[in-house]
Amino acid sequence: MSSSSCPTTASFSVQLSAAAQGDSVLVYTWSVTGGKISGEGKSVNWDLAGSQPGTYTATVSVSDGTHGPVTSSATVTIATCPNCTPPPCPTISASSPSDVDQGSPITFTANVSGAGSGVTYNWSVSAGTITGGQGTSSITVDTAGLGGQTVTATVEAGGFAAACNKTASSSTAVKTPDQKVCKKFDDYGNIKFNDEKARLDNFAVALQGAPGSSGYILGYGSYDGEGLARANRAKDYLVNTRGIDAGRITVIDGGCRAELWVELDVCESGAPAPTAMTDGAVSPCPAAHVMKARKHPVRHGKKKATDDDDEDEF
Repeated sequence: MSSSSCPTTASFSVQLSAAAQGDSVLVYTWSVTGGKISGEGKSVNWDLAGSQPGTYTATVSVSDGTHGPVTSSATVTIATCPNCTPPPCPTISASSPSDVDQGSPITFTANVSGAGSGVTYNWSVSAGTITGGQGTSSITVDTAGLGGQTVTATVEAGGFAAACNKTASSSTAVKTPDQKVCKKFDDYGNIKFNDEKARLDNFAVALQGAPGSSGYILGYGSYDGEGLARANRAKDYLVNTRGIDAGRITVIDGGCRAELWVELDVCESGAPAPTAMTDGAVSPCPAAHVMKARKHPVRHGKKKATDDDDEDEF
């Protein structure tokens, strides 16, 4: 005769008693290889509920406080029910999205069918941190800093026959975020104004051809304020002559260098702003009136002509 409700674990207890004699008070110490002991003294209860088929030993040690302890053991065998058919093993699987963006949490879910109630769940992950749900059928995993990696979560279920499969895994790829960048478009020194306007014209075309981008003008001067003034003048030309939205152009004072230098950068939307170069920096920065006097000495009441005197305004 067979039954479809064959139990998979033991559900009974055993009463244990020790017979010992002595002139002093006897102390009984019990230990078991499975299940648990309740009570104390020479008579205790051995609870084997939930134990798998197998042989288990209970040992008692008796001492009178003067002589060495005396021990004795008893065994109990839990056998598989011979006249029943064990129920089929439950099925277990795990699921998750195929991929997520870096920084977005991943939800892993365990699906167990045919196990009834009392199923337990223990999760582990190959990368990232479990931020919620441990011990339940669904967890969330933090993906901060995991771009380009694959996260595999494994669940071990409990509460059914040991012979059944208890684990399942699922994997999710974490996408690498798009890296928004700034690229140097052009740079030049203290060139003539007509040449500079030609370079700025090309810069305007690049900005117009990249909707959503931003332009940065970094001005490095040979004296205090020169680089910033030159960068602001370039922005005025781009806005007032080439029609570029002023909100798309940012001017950065690069500080002092040995010679005037201008850098033009085109940055994708969301890219971090460029920073001024520090190599070749001059500190302290010479005062404007000192450097102008050096560049334009006056002889016999007249200013010495230089190439920079051409086309002083746009």
